[in-house]
Amino acid sequence: MVLRMTVGLVLTVVALAIAGRRMWWLKRLAFSGQPAPERVAAVREHPGRDIESQATEVIGQRKLLQWTVPGAAHAATFWGFLVLILTIIEAYGDLFSRTFAIPGIGHWAAIGFIEDLFAVGVLAGIVTFTVIRIRNSPERRGRASRFLGSHTRAAWIVLGMIFLVIATLLLYRGAQIDSGVFPYKHGAFASQEVGHWLHPLGSGVNSVLEVVFLLAQIAVVMAFAVIVVYSKHLHIALAPLNVLYGRKPDALGALPPMRSNGKVLDFEEADPDTDVFGLGKIEDFSWKGLLDMGTCTECGRCQSQCPAWATGKPLSPKQVILDLRDHAFAKAPYLLASSDEEREALPDAVKAEAARPLVGTKEDNGVIDPDVLWSCTNCGACVEECPVDIEHIDHIDGMRRHQVLIESAFPVEAAGMLKNLENKGDPWGMGANRRGDWIGELDFEIPVADGKIDPDIEYLFWVGCAGALEDRAKKTTKAIATLLHTAGVKFAVLGPAETCTGDPARRIGNEFVFSMLAQQNIETLNEAAPKTIVASCPHCFNTIANEYPQLGGNYEVIHHTQLLARLVEQGKLTPDGKVAAPEKVTYHDPCFLGRQNKVYTAPRQIMEHVPGVEAVEMHRCKERGFCCGAGGARMWMEERIGKRINTERIDEALALSPDTISTACPYCLVMLGDAVNAKKASGDAKDTLEVIDVAQLLVRSMAPVGAAVGTDAGSAPVADAAAGPATAGTDANPGPPAAGTADANPGPAAGTAGEGTGDQGGPAGG
Repeated sequence: MVLRMTVGLVLTVVALAIAGRRMWWLKRLAFSGQPAPERVAAVREHPGRDIESQATEVIGQRKLLQWTVPGAAHAATFWGFLVLILTIIEAYGDLFSRTFAIPGIGHWAAIGFIEDLFAVGVLAGIVTFTVIRIRNSPERRGRASRFLGSHTRAAWIVLGMIFLVIATLLLYRGAQIDSGVFPYKHGAFASQEVGHWLHPLGSGVNSVLEVVFLLAQIAVVMAFAVIVVYSKHLHIALAPLNVLYGRKPDALGALPPMRSNGKVLDFEEADPDTDVFGLGKIEDFSWKGLLDMGTCTECGRCQSQCPAWATGKPLSPKQVILDLRDHAFAKAPYLLASSDEEREALPDAVKAEAARPLVGTKEDNGVIDPDVLWSCTNCGACVEECPVDIEHIDHIDGMRRHQVLIESAFPVEAAGMLKNLENKGDPWGMGANRRGDWIGELDFEIPVADGKIDPDIEYLFWVGCAGALEDRAKKTTKAIATLLHTAGVKFAVLGPAETCTGDPARRIGNEFVFSMLAQQNIETLNEAAPKTIVASCPHCFNTIANEYPQLGGNYEVIHHTQLLARLVEQGKLTPDGKVAAPEKVTYHDPCFLGRQNKVYTAPRQIMEHVPGVEAVEMHRCKERGFCCGAGGARMWMEERIGKRINTERIDEALALSPDTISTACPYCLVMLGDAVNAKKASGDAKDTLEVIDVAQLLVRSMAPVGAAVGTDAGSAPVADAAAGPATAGTDANPGPPAAGTADANPGPAAGTAGEGTGDQGGPAGG
C-alpha cells in the first residue's frame, strides 16, 4: 500500500510540476502581447451571455456537432472525459484504500454504469477519429485533406494516449472485480466484461494486476496532462477561455477598430514611431490573438471551407494561425527576456527568428507570405466553422492594416481604388455628380434629401457606389425603387451627398481612408436623420449597421430583401401570376448578407412568392455558402493564382442546370455575371442563362406599366396608390436583423425548401 501510494503521488507531483511550469510560461508569453481591456470588460458586463456560450459551445459542443460524424465522436470523447473525472477521483482514492468509494454515490450501480458507458463512448470516438484520419490523410488526399499542414504525428500520439487512459482504467477495474474490492456490485458492464477475461488468472495475480494497472492509469493520465500542454491538444485547457473572451457578435460582426496599448487609435494624435499600427510583429497581437494561436485544434474545418484554399491559392486560415503560433513559440525567449543583455546572449536561431518579418516572401524569410495575406476575401467561412471561436479575419486584416499604413505594401492594382476613394468618394472615380443619373431613367419622382429628411419619409434608400454607378447594379437599384414606389412606400435618396461607406478601404487595410469616409457619411446621415436606412449592397449594409457605431453612427438599417419580403408578406407587392414558363432559379448567398449578418430567409421568401419559380439550392448554401470572390477588397485586385473563385461558384451553379442565378449583392452580381459570360463564350453555359438580383426577379413578375428598369428586369408595375408606407417592423437592432416577417428566423435552420440541418453543405463525416 505504501509503495503504490508513494509511486502514484511522485508521478503526480512530477507531472503537475512539468505541466504547471509550461502553463506559467504560456501565460507569460500570452501577456507579452498587447492588452485587450475590452475583452475583460465584455465578460464582466455580460455574464449571462458568457454562461450561455460556455454551456452551448464548450459543454454542448454546438459548433462541433454541425459536422455530424466527427462532431459526435468528439462530443463522446469530451463528455466521456468529464464523466471519467469520477474514475480519476476513485483511482487516487484507491492509492490510499483498496476499498475506496466516492462518499455518498460511490456504490450506486447507476454511477458504475455511467462511467463504463462513457468509457466505451470514448473508445468509439477514438475509433471514429482513427477512421477519419486514415480516410482523410494528407498522404492519400493531398490538398483535399483538411489535415494537410496539421501536426498529424502528434494527433496519433494523443489518440494512443486516450486509448491507454481507457484501457488501463478498464483493466484495473476488471482486476478490482476479481480481487473483490470493486465498489460497484452491478452496472459497470464493461469493467465486468474485462474482469471476466481476467478471472482465469486467479485472485492473486489479479491483486497484482490491480496495483500495476492502477499505477499505469495514473501514469498515463499524468503523461497525457503533460502532452496536452506541449501539443495541439492545449485546446483542452484553452478553448473554454478562448470562447469566454471571444467577441461574440451576432453573426460575424464588425472588424474591431485599430488599437494601440489597449486603446482605440486616434489618427489625429497617433504616432507611428510609438503606437501600434496594425499587426507588424508577433508582439503586436493582443493576448487574445495569442490565445487564438494556442487554442487552434488543427482540425482543418476552416481550411476545408475557405474559398481561396478551395481554388488553389496559398491561403489556409488554419496554416496562418499555425505559422503565427510556431513563430510566437520560437520567438518567445526573445520576447520574455528581461534585458537587452539577456537577448544578446540568446542562441543565434532565436535571434534569427526574432528578426523575421511577420509578412514577407520566402526569400525574405517572412512568417506569412504576401500572397497568403492578399488571397483572403473576408467571407467569414473560417470564423463560422471554427469550433473554438478563433478570429482569423481580425488577424488577417490586422496584418493588412500594417502593410498598407506603415509599409505601403499591397497589390499595386488596388492603388487606383484607394486614390479614387480619397479624391472622388467611389472606387471607380466617377464622382458624386453621377450618383443620381439612374433616377432620370425612371418615370416617377424620387426625393433627393438635402438636409433633414421630411418626417413623412419612412425610408432612406442607401444606393451605394455600385448601385449608383455600375451598369448591371443600376438595374437592381431601379428595380428596388420601382417596387418601393409600387408599394406606396415613401422613400428618399441622398444622391450626390452619398459617398462610399469605406468598406473596400477598411477591408484592404486602409483604416485612415475608411475613417475619413465613414465620418463624412455619419455627418450626412446625422443631418438627414432617417427613420430607417434600407441598403441594397450587403457591404454597405454591414458597414453602416455594424461598423459605423464604432465612430458614433447608430442607425436602424435593413437590407432591401428584408423590406421587399415584408411588403410581399403584407400584400403591398403582389406578383402578377402570369408566367410564360417555369423557371429554375438557384440563389447565391452573399457572404456579407448571409454569414456576416444572418440574412438567409428573406431572399428565399421573395422567390417563393414569384409565380413559376422553382427554387433549387446549391450544395454550398446559407451558412456554408461559397464566396463570389469580391469581398475583402478582392473586387479591385487581380486573381492570378489558381482557379478564379467566381468560376468555381458558377461551376457549382451550372451543375443544377438553372435558367437564372439570383443573388442580393451588386458585388456578387458583377462577379457571377463575369463568370457566366466567360462560360457562355466557351460554350459551357446556355446563352439564355442570366444573373440577376432577387429584386429584379420580383419586379418582372409584377403587372407591367411604362417605366423601364433594365432589359433583364422587366417593366415597372402599376403603383398601388392605396398602399401606405411600410413600417420597419421590430428590427430595432441595427446589427443583423432578426425581426419582422421578412427574416423572422434568419439562422442556419430557418427558411424555405432546401434549408437543411446537421451537415447541410459540409463534408459528410469528413
